[in-house]
Amino acid sequence: MLTHVGSSGYVFAVTQRQPVPNIAAGLLARPAWQRCAVFLLLGGLAGLGQAPLDIWPATILALAILLYLHSKTTAPRPAVLHVWLFGIGYFAFSLRWIIEPFLVDIARHGWMAPFAICLMAAGAALFWAVAAWCACRVSLRNAPMLGLAIVIAEVTRSLILTGFPWALLGHVWISTGLAQLAAFGGPHLLSLISMIAAWALVSLAGRFRVIGIVTLGLLVTVSFVLRPGPADPVAADAPVVRIVQPNALQHQKWDPAYRDVFLNRLVTLTGQGATPDLVVWPETSVPYLLNYIEDDLSLFSEAVRGAPLVFGVQRADTERRFYNSLVVMDAGGRVQSIYDKQHLVPFGEYIPGAGLLGRVGAAGLARNLGSGFTSGDVPGPIDLPGIGAAIPLICYEGIFAEELTDGGDRARLLLLITNDAWFGQAAGPYQHLAQARLRAIEQGLPMVRAANTGISAMIDAKGRILSQLGLDRDGALDVALPPALPPTLYAQFGDWPFLAVLFLLTLGCYGLSRREGD
Repeated sequence: MLTHVGSSGYVFAVTQRQPVPNIAAGLLARPAWQRCAVFLLLGGLAGLGQAPLDIWPATILALAILLYLHSKTTAPRPAVLHVWLFGIGYFAFSLRWIIEPFLVDIARHGWMAPFAICLMAAGAALFWAVAAWCACRVSLRNAPMLGLAIVIAEVTRSLILTGFPWALLGHVWISTGLAQLAAFGGPHLLSLISMIAAWALVSLAGRFRVIGIVTLGLLVTVSFVLRPGPADPVAADAPVVRIVQPNALQHQKWDPAYRDVFLNRLVTLTGQGATPDLVVWPETSVPYLLNYIEDDLSLFSEAVRGAPLVFGVQRADTERRFYNSLVVMDAGGRVQSIYDKQHLVPFGEYIPGAGLLGRVGAAGLARNLGSGFTSGDVPGPIDLPGIGAAIPLICYEGIFAEELTDGGDRARLLLLITNDAWFGQAAGPYQHLAQARLRAIEQGLPMVRAANTGISAMIDAKGRILSQLGLDRDGALDVALPPALPPTLYAQFGDWPFLAVLFLLTLGCYGLSRREGD
């Protein structure tokens, strides 16, 4: 405080204006362990936007803080480390359900759960760390470039090493009207929107404040305009689908003492009430090989009373290769068509490299690892009598948006059978269901989803859940099949239009960074 004597003789006290503390600089100057903890926690905060919590503002806020702190970082090495730690926190929280399969037989496999979640989170976050390194190579402290690089990393994560597009940044919008934009650009367009929203929030504190306000206002408006209202009534002559959920717990599902209990439950639930136009059972709902259930098929035929039946089962071919299959049984109890799962779960349904080990002379090790299931080679769609063509999906296949756009004839519906009992009651079943909603939006097709322990549902072509059976319940849903919409842009062209836009944005951002550097 300074004093000043005025012309009238009075003494005035003048308080100097204190500089506003730079929070970012203070944080980045803290000890390494404190910075690591902050970025891990920020990543966990970002994970709150994933189902079942759906707190998408937390995701956008956390991403905005990440971009802002990146713009204040003065060296590439800490910038990459910060993004990697943020990613570890994000994936550790979002993929926390990954430990559930190891708890089914906790005495044998429980010890692996901590390693599984740590390795999965660190591995997925490594894509983001590489993105940060590339962004820094182009232009250090460039927040928009980092955002675009992470979106590119999300696309890469969805494709490389068979792909794992789970917990994409765009999935936080599935419960909002912005999810409808997936009909134009798929899930990666939604990830780009997440980064645009985060950048717009950051820009409120900088020279692009007006652009940020306009961008956020535009996103809110689009979300409000596109948000679908209540579903229209389904036509009176629409086919009725019965979705049966037996609630076979994973630790009992293959137990000889329980197998027939769950199979009889399926048959009983199927035979109740009026005859539907189609009956759908979940993945591996029949606990025997297809090769040995001829007598059971007649029992199934009596239960469905002339309706076609879709069920999941395992089968073996003449060379003793095993398949995870979806079977369509016609009204006469005959197997009409078989779809074998094509996109298998690495380390869950097969061991990557087991065949290679055998070919290079390590046959003993290959036998110990086991070969698991064999991928099918005949794509869908399959024909459902009285319904039309359906795109078949078995569990894991439902998370791969790009694999549904094969440019073939237009299907009538998406047909997903799954066994989410592996995920327990954690976030996994809810996140899997959310992705099913997104597949329906992308394709403009309704989805029939039959899950062993839940959540079974009928989803319309706008991603609305018309009816569902919750977790750990047995029962049956009789729901009229909603109509299909005209082919969406994404159904016709897949990711290519979005990838072209992403390339142009990245090129433009690179050009601006070079210009400012000059």
